[in-house]
Amino acid sequence: MTENLEPLGPFEAVEMYMDHREPELSEKSLQNHQYRLDAFLEFCEERGIENLNNLTGRDLHRFRTWRSKQDIGTMTLRTNLATLRVFLEFCASVDAVEQGLREKVVLPEVDKEEQSKDVKLDVDRAEAILEHLERFEYASRAHVIMAILWHTGVRLGTLRTLDVDDVDLETPCLRVRHRPETGTPLKNGKAANRVIAIGDDYARVIRDYMENRRIQVEDSHGREPLISSDHGRLTESAIRSVVYMWTRPCVVAECPHDEDPTTCDYMTRRHASECPSSRSPHGIRRGALTRMLREGTPEEIVSDRSNVSRDVLEQHYDQRTEHERMELRRDFIEDA
Repeated sequence: MTENLEPLGPFEAVEMYMDHREPELSEKSLQNHQYRLDAFLEFCEERGIENLNNLTGRDLHRFRTWRSKQDIGTMTLRTNLATLRVFLEFCASVDAVEQGLREKVVLPEVDKEEQSKDVKLDVDRAEAILEHLERFEYASRAHVIMAILWHTGVRLGTLRTLDVDDVDLETPCLRVRHRPETGTPLKNGKAANRVIAIGDDYARVIRDYMENRRIQVEDSHGREPLISSDHGRLTESAIRSVVYMWTRPCVVAECPHDEDPTTCDYMTRRHASECPSSRSPHGIRRGALTRMLREGTPEEIVSDRSNVSRDVLEQHYDQRTEHERMELRRDFIEDA
């Protein structure tokens, strides 16, 4: 035990920490911090840790291992450990643990490809992003990209194929066409040709974008891309970058990883994809399709709209629980 430390039990320390963070965090964020630290308190109780002065890097390693065996995902583990690091920093400031102990909490690396099967953009976050864009970036290129991806659930490649002429503001709808001869093939070829209905609010955003903010340019094939840049049709990597940037939680809310946005490395365009909570275009697609299914949209309609077979839809995109499916079937039977 270091001589300048003062005894402090885990439960009292967490109470002090929560009181310390209350003025700066929302009620929901406070609840999240409490929930994450409750696991640490449970660990301390099991291991007989009654004084944080005695906490060592080995104890933190054991907690990390103990928590990882509780059937949680890598993202949840990382978020728990990130909160623990901030808590330990506070504890160091009140002489309860040694300075620098937080650095001994090793955060797991998150492989986006490995985690992609379960990672999606949640409805609350999607709506918050679109509300922010509506207010502060109305009819911008980013607004149109995020709105179309979330509203339709189309693939990134499908969004990129759209031309100005593919937008019908009267119906309103989007015409999707397989055009490999002019550089915009669709994943499933001509079978992916379809017309996708869009809501009036989304049509308004697209109209105002085309009239006021779209870069007026043709691509190398003489076509007018809807999602354009100074050099023609925006590349897939550039669209992907826009998505990563706008799905970082701190853009519209608080950082769940307790990072300071003014110093966080992930705030740059180059590193936005490395943020553990940012989402890829495929994550938006998964969230959008799950939302449609949960709202009761028939599977065959979701399948046609998103150009995915019902088998693939069920296996890779449908994240409804068995109870949710049962309730939707009940509603359908009662309304029939």
